[in-house]
Amino acid sequence: MAWVYLIIAGLLEIGWPIGLKISQNADTRWQGIAIAVVFLVASGFMLWLAQRQISMGTSYAVWTGIGAAGTFLVGILFYNDAATFGRIAGVLMIISGVITLKISS
Repeated sequence: MAWVYLIIAGLLEIGWPIGLKISQNADTRWQGIAIAVVFLVASGFMLWLAQRQISMGTSYAVWTGIGAAGTFLVGILFYNDAATFGRIAGVLMIISGVITLKISS
């Protein structure tokens, strides 16, 4: 169950940078900040649950890896972020590292 918590935590981790992006517009500033805070708290709580059975280093790396890769994908799909070879290669390396940590634990 700890790995389920960790995956959920990583997916929730994607929400707070989106909230911060939404807050960049004056019309949606407070909604964006509220979204960021809710997702950050929920993500942190799920990470806390996961860390009861998964080592801190592994859980933190997986959590941030899922969040980073997911945020990268959302940026490309919804915010017109660049999808260059170097950026994609970097995210693939992050994902490879997360997989290696999972296999090694």
